[in-house]
Amino acid sequence: MNAAVNPVAPHHLPSFVTAPGGTDYLMVVAAIILIGAVLGIGLLFLRLHTLPERMAHKTHKIQFEIVAVLGLLALFTHVHAFWVAGLLLALIDLPDIPGMFGRMAGSLEKMAGIAPGRGGDAASDAETAVPGPEGNGPSADASVEEKNHA
Repeated sequence: MNAAVNPVAPHHLPSFVTAPGGTDYLMVVAAIILIGAVLGIGLLFLRLHTLPERMAHKTHKIQFEIVAVLGLLALFTHVHAFWVAGLLLALIDLPDIPGMFGRMAGSLEKMAGIAPGRGGDAASDAETAVPGPEGNGPSADASVEEKNHA
């Protein structure tokens, strides 16, 4: 049987119409563009999603780990409030309170003549070594209480 061309069909078909059994190049190009668009939009989404973490890392913020955890929570739970909170934490400069107290303690140790980092140990040693006003032990309160009870 010979397949005859339909009389209403045009004599010249467009290039995207393929013969039966041939490769559809338009579909191949559309599939490549679709895969590229999905990967590109996914990369853009992930770059936008990690923006607070990258901002906190770049400026060496103290709260970097908190921002990173909030970013992961936002990614896995789809709760956008976590992302907004991470962004706000990445933008805000929190004071370095532990570092400030550490510097104060170091200065006080230096003024007291105690070796650096031994402030608590040296203070407890000094309490047991220094006799009280009556020479009975570490504190005068104990001897006063003994006299009051007697």
